[in-house]
Amino acid sequence: MKELVASFTAQLRQAVDIGEKALFTKPRHEIRNVLITGLGGSGIGGSIVSQIVDQEIKVPVAVNKDYFIPAFADQHTLVIVSSYSGNTEETIAAMNTAMERGCKIVCVTSGGKILETARKHGYDYIEIPGGMPPRACLAYSFTQLFYVLHGHGLIGDWFRKDLETSIHLLDHEEEHLCAEAYYLAEKLHRKIPVIYSQANYDGVCTRFRQQINENSKMLCWHHVLPEMNHNELVGWTTENDKLAVVFFRNETDYERTKARMELTKSIVVKYTPYIFEVYSKGATQLQRSLYLIHFGDWVSWYLSEIKNIDATEVKVIDFLKGELGKI
Repeated sequence: MKELVASFTAQLRQAVDIGEKALFTKPRHEIRNVLITGLGGSGIGGSIVSQIVDQEIKVPVAVNKDYFIPAFADQHTLVIVSSYSGNTEETIAAMNTAMERGCKIVCVTSGGKILETARKHGYDYIEIPGGMPPRACLAYSFTQLFYVLHGHGLIGDWFRKDLETSIHLLDHEEEHLCAEAYYLAEKLHRKIPVIYSQANYDGVCTRFRQQINENSKMLCWHHVLPEMNHNELVGWTTENDKLAVVFFRNETDYERTKARMELTKSIVVKYTPYIFEVYSKGATQLQRSLYLIHFGDWVSWYLSEIKNIDATEVKVIDFLKGELGKI
């Protein structure tokens, strides 16, 4: 897992090369909405990308993480099927329904039944390298979503320069980023992390939570502001030094949200002394998101090392899939 986390920018470079070669057929009908369907490490890219493009894209983008797809999905829907293995049963079920409804389908996968189905029925697909844990290959699937949206005329090509800049930024900051990630991992050891951010970084926080769950084998939770101020804030009523709060912050966060974060800190500090802030680097939301994603990945791996556990192992998920296979 260490090598996979360290190869993040190398994966981004390769993902760009793959995306540049992708070809898409012309939709038979006008695209009026987008549905990105996928789960876990394959699905989180949809959550993040949908937030990055939401100030540009003129059609609604929904993210689906279930066996079923929304009723609105029809021949005017671009359905992006994202499954690293190509065998995720929920995603296969969603794809089958999208096929029945005549949706425009594009698959992002390394193989399996989804790639087989795409080839059989002539659906567009982007094949990415396989054989690795899906959560360690976010760079591959995440990047392709921009190319799919651009290839269907839904966003511009600005992401190309952003991805290039992000790669240079992360390579330049790697030593410092790793040092800061190790420091935070030490502070989170034997704690329950609570992650907060501005609302448009919800996907990034979800990614951090998932990595702590899978790599560090720890429970944690996250919420976003301002929504958190309307409910969860009231839950902070009891001192608990087992909780450690991490704020993912950006210099560009909305001024009112910045004020809310400062006030939230002043309330939370009464109940836990463990409060940490991580500021992103980068000139755009895409760059800042990739910085925080890479930072969080390193924190999760350092936690696994501190705990002396195997970050790659997911036996409980394998058990669950095995039992489901018997039903």
